[in-house]
Amino acid sequence: MSPIALLLGLEKAEDGVDSLELSSSLGVEHQVVVGAVKSLQSVGEVISAEQRSSKHWQLTEEGVEISELGSHEARVFECIPVEGLLQSELMKLPFGKIGFTKAMSNKWIRVDKTSEGGPLIFRSVQTIVDQVREKLLNVLNGKDAELEEKEKSELKKRRLLSEVTVKSYWITKGSSFSTTITKQETELTPEMIVSGNWKDNKFKPYNFEAMGVPLDCGHLHPLMKVRTQFRQIFLEMGFTEMPTNNFIESSFWNFDSLFQPQQHPARDQHDTFFLSDPALTLDFPQDYLQRVKKVHTEGGFGSQGYKYEWKVEEAQKNILRTHTTAVSARMLYKLAQQEKFTPVKYFSIDRVFRNETLDATHLAEFHQIEGVVADYDLTLGDLMGVLHQFFTKLGITKLRFKPAYNPYTEPSMEVFSYHEGTQSQC
Repeated sequence: MSPIALLLGLEKAEDGVDSLELSSSLGVEHQVVVGAVKSLQSVGEVISAEQRSSKHWQLTEEGVEISELGSHEARVFECIPVEGLLQSELMKLPFGKIGFTKAMSNKWIRVDKTSEGGPLIFRSVQTIVDQVREKLLNVLNGKDAELEEKEKSELKKRRLLSEVTVKSYWITKGSSFSTTITKQETELTPEMIVSGNWKDNKFKPYNFEAMGVPLDCGHLHPLMKVRTQFRQIFLEMGFTEMPTNNFIESSFWNFDSLFQPQQHPARDQHDTFFLSDPALTLDFPQDYLQRVKKVHTEGGFGSQGYKYEWKVEEAQKNILRTHTTAVSARMLYKLAQQEKFTPVKYFSIDRVFRNETLDATHLAEFHQIEGVVADYDLTLGDLMGVLHQFFTKLGITKLRFKPAYNPYTEPSMEVFSYHEGTQSQC
């Protein structure tokens, strides 16, 4: 539909025309008329359009079906023969369950439970009037005003009717109304200035109330974006995320269970945040605590130990965890308590805390990525394979592994990659 057709239809109207009525008379969709209204509004004062909204009732998809075939209860009544129908057979019908309930409520049918083959359903009346269908037909024919509000509510409750809001325009002639439209220029070009024909052209006025370009905002924080990406990679590799929602940890799980001596500098207040309330943790698995104490003081499992007096008071001190490896220690302990060992792959990405000097590039907290694989007969090659798969999913394919010294892990490695952009190793 062209805007000209709308103008011709408006020219014949004395006061104005409703966009819904116009779309019906022209045989086009209402949205097409709305598009023509918007187009003419951009030209100037050719037309005036006032938006209106009205509510009316319309049949749902199920309501349309009932208006054609009858209500569920009426169809149940019609399908019951004189000799009766087994209730089990009726319930197999698509309308059986709902129709049976409604027909029983209307006292159209009765149930004989004394039958040997199961409950039999018989008609209780000779004829019925399908009022539900009649009401829906009234709505379909535009006579919904004849229905009481209670009746409409009941049909709505049965999801046979729905109330919809329809927006339309009341269109009237504008101060510059005409059935011919002069094209308005939107730009003043150099060619118009040189030729001088800009004097004869009509220009579209500026719309100073138009909205500007929406601000590009609401992005993920770069750190959170990388964290989400890493987490997805671990999940794709079959890892299970460890529960890391305990920022407060005991020194036992954070240090002692990881075989870090109690006199180590990292356990000093210059590197660790100690809590004052609650200051201590008293609940430990006692058998495991004694085994950890023995390895620290006497050694075991191939270690000579540290040969010092291990104090439980030091292990009880609460801190802000300095690494998520404390969570790994807890998970491995739980794994060891299982009667039958099953291989596992764990990971975590969460915050840890260090008593660092704050500056432009250092905070007292940062994120740590951790992974644990527990299985029989694992080798260094398996670890390299896991790391290679992880970095490959990140898009880093050219990797080198180099042996390195780390005081807390044996064996240890450093991973190097080749950066295509800078053509350098990092």
